[in-house]
Amino acid sequence: MLLRFSRFMFCASFMLTCGMASGQAVSVTISGSVKSGISRAALPFANVVLKAEKDSAFVTGTVTDEAGMFRLTGVKPGNYLLEVTSVGYAASVKPVFVGSVSEFLDLGTIELGEAAQTLAEVTIDGKANEVSSKMDRKVFSLNDNVSQVGGSVLQAMQNLPGITVQDGKVQLRGSDKVIVLMDGKQTALTGFGSQAGLDNLPASAIDKIEVITNPSAKYDANGNAGIINIVMKKSRKEGFNGKVGLTTGLGALWVRKENLPTIRPQYTATPKVNPSLSLNYRRNKVNTFLQLDNLYTQTLNKNEFVTRTYTDGTIIRSQLKRNRNTNFFTSKAGIDWNISDDDLLTVSGLFGTEKILDRGDQPFFNADLTKRNRLWKFLEDELKTTVMATAAYQHKFKQAGHQLNAGVNYTFHREDEKYFYDNILPVNSGTDTFKLIADEKVFDFNLDYVRPLRYGRLETGFKLRNRVIPTDMVYVPGPNSVLDLQAGGWATYRELIPALYGNYIFETQKLEAELGLRMEYVKIKYDVNPDHRTYKSDGYDYTQPFPSFRLSYKLGDNNKVSVFYNRRVDRPNERDIRIFPKYDDAEIIKVGNPALRPQFTNSVELGFKHTDGNGYFYSAIYHRFAKGTMTRISSMVPGDPIIYNIFQNTGRSYNTGIEAVVDRKVSGAYSFNLNGNIYRNQIDAFTVHNLYPEPNTFSADKQTAISGSVKMNNNFRLVRGWDAQLSGTWLAPDIIPQGKVPSRFSLDAGAKKSIQHGKGELFVNANDILNTMVTAREIKGDGFSYISKDYNETQVIRIGYSYKF
Repeated sequence: MLLRFSRFMFCASFMLTCGMASGQAVSVTISGSVKSGISRAALPFANVVLKAEKDSAFVTGTVTDEAGMFRLTGVKPGNYLLEVTSVGYAASVKPVFVGSVSEFLDLGTIELGEAAQTLAEVTIDGKANEVSSKMDRKVFSLNDNVSQVGGSVLQAMQNLPGITVQDGKVQLRGSDKVIVLMDGKQTALTGFGSQAGLDNLPASAIDKIEVITNPSAKYDANGNAGIINIVMKKSRKEGFNGKVGLTTGLGALWVRKENLPTIRPQYTATPKVNPSLSLNYRRNKVNTFLQLDNLYTQTLNKNEFVTRTYTDGTIIRSQLKRNRNTNFFTSKAGIDWNISDDDLLTVSGLFGTEKILDRGDQPFFNADLTKRNRLWKFLEDELKTTVMATAAYQHKFKQAGHQLNAGVNYTFHREDEKYFYDNILPVNSGTDTFKLIADEKVFDFNLDYVRPLRYGRLETGFKLRNRVIPTDMVYVPGPNSVLDLQAGGWATYRELIPALYGNYIFETQKLEAELGLRMEYVKIKYDVNPDHRTYKSDGYDYTQPFPSFRLSYKLGDNNKVSVFYNRRVDRPNERDIRIFPKYDDAEIIKVGNPALRPQFTNSVELGFKHTDGNGYFYSAIYHRFAKGTMTRISSMVPGDPIIYNIFQNTGRSYNTGIEAVVDRKVSGAYSFNLNGNIYRNQIDAFTVHNLYPEPNTFSADKQTAISGSVKMNNNFRLVRGWDAQLSGTWLAPDIIPQGKVPSRFSLDAGAKKSIQHGKGELFVNANDILNTMVTAREIKGDGFSYISKDYNETQVIRIGYSYKF
């Protein structure tokens, strides 16, 4: 381990001499300095004027300061002439090309003398459409997503191009190995190791969502499918201002499938209420802000009908119904202090609570429903509490875009769960209880440095994460208990990750290149209660490079071809290795695996983009191949009908596909966005050895399938200021380890209107209007198979109002 860490530190020291690219520039700042070509002295108060190349029309201008420095802001893409004049010196006129990469451009030193100094062409971009000019990401404004306004973050994402939703998780190009960030950072609200909590996080405070399929070296290496960055709203207007809003709605408007006999009714006409408030006060050098959100929902969270068939001919039919009440409250407050023109300090805090009450029933019948074998009734009482404290400092050097950023973040997240079960059998019954406490403590420190260059920029940085999660599971058995009392106790997860990255971006008028490298040292230790019946303490460490590469060639002003390469990792999260059986399904029990190891993925992509005045066309061919693929495997122990879902590394898997996006403004009254994705999934043959509850082996043959999705968003400008949207989504059949998932379809609609002279907005929308989105799966194991269909709540109608002041 010491040797690996030493290797990491050597590579890291080397990388600090190298240098990630951030998002697409909307406007550009050009900077430089002016000196005498004879004396080399700085020339203060020289005139610097930027003119359009085609007609020499004035665009912007300034004068140099006492040090001879100048800065031109808000420059749009195009070809320009830069004219520099000073009393007693010959004028200098140079061509400048503004293209597609950096927000900041350093022109270096311009010398005035008898001969003009040739200035190299420069490249920057400010085109703002959904697919960035670098084609590494798509950016979506939630204000344009009319059919999903007012719901949760997960609901806001489900009709965005390239995103699908399955089992409460977002997928990119068929994979749920996605990292979700808030304002560029991992948080407990969205998950540190993997995505979490998106279905309960209110979307009312979100400004936009960035879908990054080809992350650069600056981002954590986690997440082989890519990164979703949620950008929160934040006002910087002078004086006092804010926004207040209220959304209400109903879900599960009718029963899609009747309950099996003898259980409590399923939720229908479930209410949703989401009040929100944001306040901002800016005066001189200080900006203070406050955001408050509360989302209360009742949902039919689970309504899964399962038919299990065993090789001895036994058939068991069951239904898992879960009525859920949730209240999610979040508050964020902070202050931005402009210490000087070059120094900014931001201090903020976040407090959030999520209260969940689940009341569930799970009956088990024979094949013709004439005999009930068992009834499992439960109450889950869960409270999640999150506290975050963040401090960020930014120093701007004299050169525009030349800056140093430092940040520190501490997060405390408590998971407090209590489960109460009634196990009702034909001859007896019993009541069991268990309680879980998990306290997640995360410390993050980051340091980022950016230096604009004449032909691009250099970025480098360091990040340190220390994460500790002690958990304690207490089982309280009742009469006729079914709990595995020897699988309880304590466990502690420890994670240490220092990382360094460097990224260099080079650009000419025709060519763009971006080369990055991230070095990570990872040490994971999982200490387990020594009395656990199956698992022992485990862990791993590694030092690994994660390179990223992009090469783009411009075919004229409107066309570009790009090639990408990325290496990424998916580390098991604490929940994936958690040693305690989860009894929210009485006979298909989920258990973690401390021996689970990281999944490493390499990806390549070829992309093309065409833009014009009425929209754009984007297409990409991609291929991903993963080693050590992580997934849950269903197995059973001979003589025991219980099925255990346990995380395992299954070997190699492949994902190859084609994606296309067409975005067109047809007229002033109609525009559309059409997204199609076709891919081939392959999972190689594998054999895994499960230890819980007893050692057993499972093998599966190679699986392949052609799958994909089609989404279309139709946008209408109606009479009297109304805007409307109609969105359709179709998901093709797909494979999963041991089985497959059938196709699904949904239709969403929404409308909004600006009122009160633009300060107010009224909207109404409906998700899954036809109530057709049913998640099903077919699973085959040794000695059994099962088919499941989940008729959980997907249909929701909302109405809302917001007012800006």
